[in-house]
Amino acid sequence: VQLQASGGGSVQAGGSLRLSCAVSGRTLSRHTVGWFRQAPGKERHFVSNIRRSAYGGSGNYADSVKGRFTISRDNAKNTVYLQMNSLKFEDTAVYYCAVAERHLAGPMIQTYDYDYWGQGTLVTVSS
Repeated sequence: VQLQASGGGSVQAGGSLRLSCAVSGRTLSRHTVGWFRQAPGKERHFVSNIRRSAYGGSGNYADSVKGRFTISRDNAKNTVYLQMNSLKFEDTAVYYCAVAERHLAGPMIQTYDYDYWGQGTLVTVSS
């Protein structure tokens, strides 16, 4: 299973970026896919996930990004996107996408809920 995250970059506060996570080796519609981020010197934290289609394919968000970020999935491209609007300085981090092998009953917001990880893409927001 390979995950390729892209779309990071430098942007001013209030700007937007769209991250992509292209996956090979798994059909994303059958798996929960998550986005996490890790700021320098800090732990990796949950940002958003999208459930497998059989469970509604709904998106979930950390409170800190709710209303600003939108997760989506393109089944034809086997790619998950994270649209990030109204970016803030505190959104600066390396963003990682991850795929869960199993469906769990809980919200799946912990790193250990996921089995496969991409290499990360850096988002830098200047104030």
